[in-house]
Amino acid sequence: MISKKNLVLKAIAIDDEPIALEVIRSLSSEAACVQLAACFTRSKEALMYLQQEQVDLIFLDIKMPGLSGIDFLKSLPNPPMVIFTTAYSEHAVQSFELDAIDYLLKPFSFPRFLKACHKAFEHHQLRHQSQLGLASDPREKAVSSIFIKSGYELIKIERSDLLYAESIGNYVQFVLTGGVVRSRLTMVEAEDLLSLPGFIRVHRSFLVCSTRIAKLDKRNVWVAGKPIPVGSMYRPALEKIIFDEAKDQ
Repeated sequence: MISKKNLVLKAIAIDDEPIALEVIRSLSSEAACVQLAACFTRSKEALMYLQQEQVDLIFLDIKMPGLSGIDFLKSLPNPPMVIFTTAYSEHAVQSFELDAIDYLLKPFSFPRFLKACHKAFEHHQLRHQSQLGLASDPREKAVSSIFIKSGYELIKIERSDLLYAESIGNYVQFVLTGGVVRSRLTMVEAEDLLSLPGFIRVHRSFLVCSTRIAKLDKRNVWVAGKPIPVGSMYRPALEKIIFDEAKDQ
């Protein structure tokens, strides 16, 4: 069993721009899996903090005066997980060579931020399970749940309950086995949030769970008894997923 203290990641943020830190502080307050313990505009102060406090995750800017975020990370003997936050894309490859969890390009949306936090949380849980000898099946590494912002609430949704997502005006409606959750998102943001194994875009307004597909005809894919239109540009990828899943059965 995972202990309660491992249900939330203790994090800090390092950025020489106070406004950027305010953004991370605001987004973190809405991410149920992260607790932002401290923010720093100076690498030296952050380093002193890390010498006394243990954290699970660092939100780290790359281009800072003096010591860059990359050099800061290299200076840590036993670094925690890192999510780079930067306005520049040219360091992406180098950041992943340093085993960064994710690379957030400013300005980033809440769904994109939340996706990065989920990746860090899942990595933390898998590492904890591995230390306990619990994670032996690679399929257990799949993300089991996501958090969706609906109004002023963050609602945890089990991946196994998701049927499909539909874009309706300025909202995306997530249809579950036991109800519906609506969130003010674009379809691109919803697709980013649902970038999980088994989810595929089938139409400009629909994402579906491939394992819930009952049949595919000339115009529609059927999920939970509902016909969902299939766009011509999405059909080849959809057919490949269906055929691949059929081979595995």
